[in-house]
Amino acid sequence: MSEIPENLRYTKEHEWIEQRSEKVVRIGITDHAQDSLGDVVFVDLPEVGDEFDENDVVGEVESTKSVSDVYAPVKGSIAAVNEAVVADTETINKHPYTEGWLFEVELADDADLSELLDAAAYAKLTE
Repeated sequence: MSEIPENLRYTKEHEWIEQRSEKVVRIGITDHAQDSLGDVVFVDLPEVGDEFDENDVVGEVESTKSVSDVYAPVKGSIAAVNEAVVADTETINKHPYTEGWLFEVELADDADLSELLDAAAYAKLTE
């Protein structure tokens, strides 16, 4: 059974969202996603300052099994990227909810977090 922290929100595309401040969220892929992918070998992340709409493709995670797009779960601009996961992709497999985060987003004024799933709804999705 994959780990699903209660303090995070989730998407149907298997990404997690952590509210860091009123205007900034941190995003990564879930334990379920990294487990399904297998060993992550390459990560392509957006650039700081890139702007996007909700559900835009903003990067990709490549594993020994497949390549998966990373989607923007919310509207905003990239505030930070985790260069550590680019240098050591295994961090995503080992620590998907902590050191394995992918990027941070400064939320647009009209960003909508209401569609995000809570832990119970995400657990039901991954049953």
